[in-house]
Amino acid sequence: MSKTDDDMLREKIAKILGNGLETQTEPFPEDHNQFDEVLRELRQLPSDDLEGKLVVSGFVDHPYGDEQQRCLECMYYLVHRRWCDLPELAVPVEPEWWCRLWRI
Repeated sequence: MSKTDDDMLREKIAKILGNGLETQTEPFPEDHNQFDEVLRELRQLPSDDLEGKLVVSGFVDHPYGDEQQRCLECMYYLVHRRWCDLPELAVPVEPEWWCRLWRI
């Protein structure tokens, strides 16, 4: 079975995160205005700036926070595709990853 584009991009993201990319996990947006501010930052990035998206959104390759939140529990996570469906991100993810735009 050949790898899909999603699989290849997911592997690329895993490698970037695994190499120690420092991302902005804090502050976690506590309200709608703070959430929108992070989205505005993401919209200002060039569409092909993968590392920029990862940094601004605060991606990490492990559960995060006191409750050990993960992409798997996020409302934007598409299980059948292992995908973040937040339009400003729209990237393949692993279920155990997390970003500061996590929502339930």
